[in-house]
Amino acid sequence: MEQNRVMKQQIEEELTEVEPKPNLKIRVRLLPIWLRLLIVIGLIFIAVLSGALLGYSVIGGGHALDVFQKSTWTHIIDIVNKGA
Repeated sequence: MEQNRVMKQQIEEELTEVEPKPNLKIRVRLLPIWLRLLIVIGLIFIAVLSGALLGYSVIGGGHALDVFQKSTWTHIIDIVNKGA
């Protein structure tokens, strides 16, 4: 009985000697991850559109807004499929 009481006291002393861990800081994000993904997808979409616009007008020598017409893309697809 005496040994059990001594053991309990030793365990309690060891537990009180352990230093508590410092509080971890919780990071609050300015923009949530889902909003970041939407922004990245939007920027990719804008980059593709502006690249097609500049590529068709500057490199291709066509009118800039003609790149958004369906007839332009069917012509491009016909040229690509003709070689295959």
